[in-house]
Amino acid sequence: RDSAAEAKAVLRTPAPVSMDAIVGQERAVGVLRNAIASERLHHAWIFHGPTGVGKFTAALAFAAVILDPTSAPEQTLMGAGEIAPDPASETQTLLRAGTHPDLHVIVKELARFSEESSVRASKLTTIPRDVIDKHLIRPARLAPVMGTDARASKVFVVDEAELMDRSASNAPVQNAILKTLEEPAPGTVIVLVTSSEDRLLPTIRSRCQRVGFGPLDEDAMRRWVSDANIDAADAELAWLIEHAEGSPGKLMRARETGLYEWHRTLSPLLDKADRGQLPLGLGATMGELVDGWAKSWVDAGSKAGENRSKEAANRAGAAQMFALVARRYRSQLREPRLTTPAVRAIDLVGRAERLLGSNVQLKLVMDDLAAGLSGRG
Repeated sequence: RDSAAEAKAVLRTPAPVSMDAIVGQERAVGVLRNAIASERLHHAWIFHGPTGVGKFTAALAFAAVILDPTSAPEQTLMGAGEIAPDPASETQTLLRAGTHPDLHVIVKELARFSEESSVRASKLTTIPRDVIDKHLIRPARLAPVMGTDARASKVFVVDEAELMDRSASNAPVQNAILKTLEEPAPGTVIVLVTSSEDRLLPTIRSRCQRVGFGPLDEDAMRRWVSDANIDAADAELAWLIEHAEGSPGKLMRARETGLYEWHRTLSPLLDKADRGQLPLGLGATMGELVDGWAKSWVDAGSKAGENRSKEAANRAGAAQMFALVARRYRSQLREPRLTTPAVRAIDLVGRAERLLGSNVQLKLVMDDLAAGLSGRG
């Protein structure tokens, strides 16, 4: 079977948006527009910044322009404008369908389609060497399928690039792409998308053009929410925008995982903890919310034929819980009288994260956090 074709069909790449549709990242988009307009397009890029602020979206928009031979300055009443492709072109049609043969999107989920059983059974916490070999290094050596005279003939986008395994037992994964980054085939462009640039080897960072993406400001977030047509009550929407801290991706994850309901459930209990009381069931409630979310996530994976780890799900759910609680107390730092207890509460969340990272049972971690919050003052 053609596992690469199967993977592309199942893990369908989202249709790219236009560069104009990227909200709140004017500086980054300006850098990319200037690069597109230049005579020599750099072949290796790092798009770095917080999770969920549009890096991957920008990478696809960038690819859509540089892969399309119709990309040319738009004609406006003021003369020639920004370079953009013809929306009706063959390239854009293929990109919208997720079938462009020269756009290669590398994600950790490609491990599920590996010919190696050990890779297929992995918990998707890294991007293994097998995936990098099959979907980046080998295709980068091949001639492009379409062979156009566009600015780029092949584009590779590695999402969550920091997950390329650099453990002691598998250090060659990041090292393996160095030669490809240094001496790619003509017309090849590689974009590494990362929210943890420091986890990329210095030798990788030194070979790439870096583009920084930051959190969206409040006005940009509200524009993004308006464009996204999110169906939510005003109270929920206001809470989601504040919780997201400038990250549309974080807002969508909070919306999809019911984090607002967690907030409503926990707020009365945390109010009591703020008054120095130990609310009955606070620790248990936090643990039950995390456990219930983790079970649902694993069950959804099983129905989709995915091998999802309950341990990894618990950690992901706990991370959401810790972020929810920490955000509550970060908002209190603006009030001088609450600063000291808020800092202590944030420290307690950090302690809970370390305990869970040391394999302490989830229930005990949440009970300890609840006890600490009620007595922190």
